[in-house]
Amino acid sequence: MKIINQGVCAAQGFKASGIHAGIRQNNSKLDLALIVSEVEAEVAAVYTKNQVKAAPIYLTQEHLKNGKARAVICNSGNANACTSDGEAIARETCEILANQLHISPQDIIVASTGVIGQNLPIKPFADNIPRLIDELGNKSSLAAEAIMTTDLQAKEIAVSFEINGIECKIGGIAKGSGMIHPNMGTMLVFITTDCAISSKMLQKALSTDVEDSFNMISVDGDTSTNDMVCILANGLAGNEKIVEEGSDYDVFTQALNKITVYFSKMIAADGEGATKLLECKVTGANSKIDARKIAKSVISSSLVKAAFFGADANWGRILSAIGNSEANIDLSDIQIALKSKQGEIIVCENGMSVDFSEELAKKILLEDEITILVTLNQGVDFAVAWGCDLTYDYVKINGDYRS
Repeated sequence: MKIINQGVCAAQGFKASGIHAGIRQNNSKLDLALIVSEVEAEVAAVYTKNQVKAAPIYLTQEHLKNGKARAVICNSGNANACTSDGEAIARETCEILANQLHISPQDIIVASTGVIGQNLPIKPFADNIPRLIDELGNKSSLAAEAIMTTDLQAKEIAVSFEINGIECKIGGIAKGSGMIHPNMGTMLVFITTDCAISSKMLQKALSTDVEDSFNMISVDGDTSTNDMVCILANGLAGNEKIVEEGSDYDVFTQALNKITVYFSKMIAADGEGATKLLECKVTGANSKIDARKIAKSVISSSLVKAAFFGADANWGRILSAIGNSEANIDLSDIQIALKSKQGEIIVCENGMSVDFSEELAKKILLEDEITILVTLNQGVDFAVAWGCDLTYDYVKINGDYRS
């Protein structure tokens, strides 16, 4: 397996584009993206579990009941959520695109991201979808830019892998910076592959993967109304179609996980106002569930996040977050260590304080990537979660987000 270029366009038969369509009326940022497969693709998706869902979520769920899709259209700048005509706008968008591409509206995944509760006009779509189609090409980076909101970095990656000597490719684009506390997949992530795999196995692979990738990140504890992860597999690589578990399926899931973990870390590092990527590794747990609970609790704690912003080795906040996780733990067995490229230091042993160098701890915590190592010494299960520090800029960004 190796990392390659071209993101969502790396796999055979996929093209993308990204343009400014005027949805963001007060600036010229790209705000409309399109991904198209030249042939029908098997598809799988996971969605937000927030009870307040945007109109595109409901429509995409309806369209993907048959496990097939040809295109993805996504706008930024407006969430198309919690408005009276949201569903009608999403449907009309799909109809306009379908007429231009000569496909069925049911073959289209539609997504939106941006401000909640503001009406989304159809005019930018009607006026600009023809241009969006005309500009289709090897333009993954433009599509990645067009789905950004408060993101500071466009997010794309692709890898190649082999199944029985046949090269397959998988790649994607993602957006996510705020309202990040997923409970399914997360934010918006669009993945494409030319590997031949059934929609049933694709769904199994994605649903299993997100439990240890996207579900293990948190920026601010808020789950979005628009979260969606979808993957399209058009089979053009020519491998024997994967229809059951086995060695071929295992190779595919490893490649998928390479993509999802990369995006998970990138989204956490790009959290609104963030200056540091935090990784919490929990080992020695009684169960996978307990390990996940503890890792997620630590990186979700506002007090922990604030302490790391200030490079303060306040390990008591980490221990408190472990205790708040509702996992099965024995306090007397817990060890906590902090690690970065400056080194590693144990700050808590057997649930109690230990003498440690505050100077070294400070150096470790001043780095922009820090690992929190939690050793439970109770079992063999483990989990990893990703988050970021909590800074003054997070409040500034969200204090005037609508403007």
